[in-house]
Amino acid sequence: MGDHLNDEIRENASGPAKASCDAGSVEQHKLTEQIAADKHLAGKDAVRKPNRGLRFNKIVPPSAG
Repeated sequence: MGDHLNDEIRENASGPAKASCDAGSVEQHKLTEQIAADKHLAGKDAVRKPNRGLRFNKIVPPSAG
């Protein structure tokens, strides 16, 4: 899902902010709102991971045997 959202943000950023024609007009979400949505979804994905970015290691010096 993250790749799809990144593609959508990239596509929306390259397109016009507003478009209008005889049938009506279209306006996209602001880029800041899209970035906030991406950060929110990335945070939700990070919480689902089992180690959550923390790793604990036990360091034993060679002389301690």
